[in-house]
This record gives sequence, C-alpha cells and structure tokens, in this order.
Amino acid sequence: MDAKRVETISARVDAAVSSPGYPQIVHKRGVRARLMRLFPCSTAKKPSSSNQSNVEDELELSAVRHRPEGLEQLEAQTRFSRKELQILYRGFKNECPSGVVNEETFKDIYSQFFPQGDASTYAHFLFNAFDTDHNGSVSFEDFVMGLSILLRGTIQDKLNWAFNLYDINKDGYITKEEMLDIMKAIYDMMGKCTYPVLKEETPRQHVEVFFQKMDKNKDGVVTIDEFIDCCQNDENIMRSMHLFENVL
Repeated sequence: MDAKRVETISARVDAAVSSPGYPQIVHKRGVRARLMRLFPCSTAKKPSSSNQSNVEDELELSAVRHRPEGLEQLEAQTRFSRKELQILYRGFKNECPSGVVNEETFKDIYSQFFPQGDASTYAHFLFNAFDTDHNGSVSFEDFVMGLSILLRGTIQDKLNWAFNLYDINKDGYITKEEMLDIMKAIYDMMGKCTYPVLKEETPRQHVEVFFQKMDKNKDGVVTIDEFIDCCQNDENIMRSMHLFENVL
C-alpha cells in the first residue's frame, strides 16, 4: 500500500478507542486504516465501468474456497453500493485467495500500527467481534457487514456493535471483568502513547466509574438495554460515537 495513502487515511480520528473512560490517545491511525490495511487493494483501485469486469467479479465470487454471498444480497444487507462492494471484493480476493482471514494474520497486520505497545489482545477481541459466526475466521461477508456498521451505521448500530465487542463470551451481558479486559487490552496496545501518562491502576478505576453508571439495577452485569440507554444519555459517549461519522 502506498505510504502516502496510508498516512492520509491513518490521520483520521480513531473512534474505536475514543470511547468513554479511554485516555486521550496521541496517535493518528484510525480503525478504518487498520481494517483496510488487511486488504490494501480495496483502497487502491477504482471500479471499472466495463461490463466484462463486472462479469468477472461475479464469476470470481464462486472461485475462492469460501464463497461469499452474491453482490446483490450484500448490497441489500449493507450500506455499500454494488461498485463499492466490487472494489472491496477485489482487494479481499487479492489478499485472501482462500476467501477468509484467520486471527493470526489479523493480529500480525494490526500490530504493525502499534509498535510502541502490545496489540495482540485487543486485536483478538476485535477479530472476535468481526467473526460473527464464531468459526475462527473472518469471511468477506463478515468484513463488509462490520465495516458497513463502523463506517455508515446509525448510532444504534454502532452501539450494538460496541456492546458485542465488550461482551467477550457472547452471553448477552457485559461483566466488570470483561470491561476491564477490554480496557487493559487498549492500554497495552497504546503503550506509552497516551496523555496523560497512565498509572497501572487507571484502567480499573475507569472501569469502576463506567460500570457503576451502566449497571443501573446493580445486578453485576450490563445488558444491551442498559448499555445503549447509558450511552445515549451520556454526552461524552455520544460524542465518541459521532466521531464515526468523519469517514469516507
């Protein structure tokens, strides 16, 4: 991927780690740059107007080991146009001939954007959020469905996606331990690239405050309704969600 293009994309605000309780992050590489870096050709090519090219795209959808859904179905399920899906698929196919991305590849590329810290744990959690059918791999469908939410979804869509990220064991609830695991993973990933410099106990302190606000009935877990209600009524949280709009 052209270095200048990477830097341009990466300069956008990273909404994924701008959620409440997070430190002010002193870095410029956004979640979109890191996701698209998995498939560099997807930002490098413009859609062809040639009918032959469109036919080839359709035929190639059935050529990989994992066959994604048809473009028409994905167009209906996402907020991407047919041409945008064709661009994304070309990049995905070139980088992932098997039709899927495994976790190790995801971790290796993601970690390149955080050389000052350890991104492996957070990349693991992020990978699981994209791996919606929990089979250990991210397919083209998984990728574009998640990307559609992060880039063009409603606030409700994004909050649902964020809840899924924090709900590590996917049981429909967020525990204080799960929230702490995510928070620690983010701090480990950022390393020394935070302001102000964080103390070791800072993640736990942030989680205590944040969890108390969300767990309204004090039963020790946060439901999706509690999560969404708290986020929508908290100005700081909503501000972080609106940062997702500054894309594309």
